[in-house]
Amino acid sequence: MQFALPKVAHRLLLGSIVLLAYVFLYVPILHITLASFSKDIVWPYPIRFTWNAYAALLKGTIYHEALWNSLLLGLGTAVLSTALATLAVFSVLKYRSRWKGVILFLFVAPLFVADVLLGISTLILNGLFLEIPGNIVSAILANTVRAFTYAMLIVATQLYRYNWKLDDAAMVFGAGPIRTFFEITLPNIWPALLGAFIVTFILSFNNLDISFYTLGAVPTLPSVAWGSLRFGIKPELYAIAALVNAAVLLCLAIMFVLMKSGTAGFGYKEGRDD
Repeated sequence: MQFALPKVAHRLLLGSIVLLAYVFLYVPILHITLASFSKDIVWPYPIRFTWNAYAALLKGTIYHEALWNSLLLGLGTAVLSTALATLAVFSVLKYRSRWKGVILFLFVAPLFVADVLLGISTLILNGLFLEIPGNIVSAILANTVRAFTYAMLIVATQLYRYNWKLDDAAMVFGAGPIRTFFEITLPNIWPALLGAFIVTFILSFNNLDISFYTLGAVPTLPSVAWGSLRFGIKPELYAIAALVNAAVLLCLAIMFVLMKSGTAGFGYKEGRDD
């Protein structure tokens, strides 16, 4: 005899599970944000409001340098990953090859490699074989290895259903490949490129494992925060965490507004035939 929950009880159970999941995910973020504005960071309730953590963050020159390096790392990785992913998806979907399966496997392989292994292997390659010191360029290249896979998957979801006949028609009427891309292809796929850029920027900006082994003595926000933990949790770390979380939520809010307004669908929709 099978036991079936009433529909109301089933909805209550499902809603409770979803609520607990959201509480588990977002309460720590809310706690850190509130603690960054409180005089007592150990237990900030009730909150005694203060800007001391943010003032100390503004005065610390190490945080300024770390933020600049993290921005360079994130932007460089995002631009390079998105560009390479777009070229890769074009080559895989538009052109036939008997090696397509092998190529796809090589493209997605970094997704199954731990960040620590990528960082250590890049360190060994640069230090022992190429004799290249750790710097921001090597860190961008190493982070691109991982971020490229995510960017490729995001761009592929849009280009998978793209109507390539639009490009062929433009070339028939005299448009070159570059003009066709910027006037026909890019206006249709730009939401996917924006999504890939945002995701890869966040991944590389917050990355510690790969950047730690490839940057040498160059500080980033994750490495500075990790190093500060040896001396205990300081109020500045709460401020850094709150600001980073706010930036991520802002990116998600921008994507949500673009989708709700119809400006971007982040997924290609074929137009109706007239």
